[in-house]
Amino acid sequence: MNQIQTNNTVAYGVTLLRVSLGVMWIAHALLKLFVFTLPGTAKFFESVGLPGIMAYPVFAVELLGGAAILLGVYARQVSLALTPVMAVAASVHFGNGWLFTNQGGGWEYPVFLAVASVALWLVGDGALALRRSQRFVPAL
Repeated sequence: MNQIQTNNTVAYGVTLLRVSLGVMWIAHALLKLFVFTLPGTAKFFESVGLPGIMAYPVFAVELLGGAAILLGVYARQVSLALTPVMAVAASVHFGNGWLFTNQGGGWEYPVFLAVASVALWLVGDGALALRRSQRFVPAL
């Protein structure tokens, strides 16, 4: 495989990461809206010591951020900006164990979303991005 083919393969591989990550952020937001409801999510936030009102901006950030990542609109910066949201989510679920099927939900899903978001920030937007991000990390 020559260098041009390798670069295209990598760009499309990153696109798959970007699109799937965007879909998962959107799904995480819609879970709050359609399954738990936003008032229910606010009550959950309060039950774990977070201000209930934060459920609403968290929902909006996850939904809009997920859409931006999916479409490739400053996907790198957005994915990095969303990482702390999942870091907090993971910290809330650490006591519940690894799997999301545990009572109260586990921490593997939020940790995976956070790590995948950092990975996207590191590797770039991929192909077919609508608005490319500037590269922050020097190429090795």
